[in-house]
Amino acid sequence: MMRALYTASTGMNAQQLNMDTLAHNMANVNTTGFKKQRVEFQDLLYQTIRRPAADEDRNEPVGLAVGLGVRPAAINTLFAQGNLQHTENPLDVAISGTGLGFFAIEVPGYDEPLYTRDGAIKIDASGRLVTADGYYYMGPEELPEGYTDPTIGTDGTVSYLLPDSTEPQTAGEPLQIFKFSNPAGLQKIGKNLYQATPNSGEAVQWEPDDDSTISLNSGYLEMSNVQVVEEMVNLITAQRAYEFNSKVIQSSDDMLQTAANLRR
Repeated sequence: MMRALYTASTGMNAQQLNMDTLAHNMANVNTTGFKKQRVEFQDLLYQTIRRPAADEDRNEPVGLAVGLGVRPAAINTLFAQGNLQHTENPLDVAISGTGLGFFAIEVPGYDEPLYTRDGAIKIDASGRLVTADGYYYMGPEELPEGYTDPTIGTDGTVSYLLPDSTEPQTAGEPLQIFKFSNPAGLQKIGKNLYQATPNSGEAVQWEPDDDSTISLNSGYLEMSNVQVVEEMVNLITAQRAYEFNSKVIQSSDDMLQTAANLRR
């Protein structure tokens, strides 16, 4: 059978995964702190028909090798900074700067913290700072009853006022922010959460006084870094590549049909 049939099928399978990834990016265009993904491809093995040679009997500097298709090698997460949206909510916090930081989240069932870029902070009935799913942001303590005007400073300190007092109080430690040597090695587990892995490196806590590469912006949210126009161009490219590979299969089938009809 013709190699082109199987080679083109690998191209169609690869572009199908590419389309799935683009669809995931587009679906999360409004997800707070979402980081888009990109499929990376590699060519498959080559079948060598004739090797190049340079000796007394034969001087052929170029050989003859046929490639056998493509495969997806990785789906890489691109951690470029998303646009900041002003919300006027003092509990919304966006991480910005040249450094890449993550909020530490305490999630039941996990021995180690999980991490997120989602700074849409809520306060539950017990006065704890939580995510939309009720998971605790690590660092601040519970806010006491009767608190008012909660705010978050540029260093992550949570402040509030008590009744009959004009002196701001702090809720324990600041929000814990961590950095990784290889953020692309973090494992996505959904709900805007990441899990550290051996490939991501150890989590290093951000020290506001010593590290100016990260800043916190109260009253802002980091939006998704998905660029709709760019994704549409990638979508068209993936669709056309899928069509081209299907045309190769049709053309190969036509050639086989011609060969099968030689006796007629």
